[in-house]
Amino acid sequence: MTGPERLIGLPPVIPDVCTLLVLGSLPGRASLAASRYYGHPRNHFWTLMEGVIGESLVALDYPERLARLGARGVGLWDVIGSARRGSSLDGDIRDAVANALRPLVESLPHLRAIGCNGALAAKGAMRALAGLDLPILALPSSSPAYTLPLAAKAEAWRALGAFILPPR
Repeated sequence: MTGPERLIGLPPVIPDVCTLLVLGSLPGRASLAASRYYGHPRNHFWTLMEGVIGESLVALDYPERLARLGARGVGLWDVIGSARRGSSLDGDIRDAVANALRPLVESLPHLRAIGCNGALAAKGAMRALAGLDLPILALPSSSPAYTLPLAAKAEAWRALGAFILPPR
């Protein structure tokens, strides 16, 4: 028995001037099927990021969402590049292969902080980026499986606003 299939994550989405990198763990099946970060309609990521940047995201189509984040200096990636996982839960991740976070982060001269979407992302980022003089903010997961009320998640996520570019 080989177990669940190996899932391959998405490539990084990095704007020309990246001041904030938001890291997840590994996209869930709905996101991978759609080739979109936070593609599951119940995931709170886009709602939380609306609160961070103070602009509409949820009503936009995916390319416009990415463009709006990019205009504010926000990049997206994951700590895990591939893994076996039977469900979309982080607790089901097995045989994880980490993404090369340090080379990416070291190539971003304007980067001011890393935001970590959930405990697994924070653990991976802190391990991969240990010793860098860069704030790493551990945030509550945007997943609907993490049952902290949305208002409490939003309050924690608002801390990312200190690291974004002003509106143009």
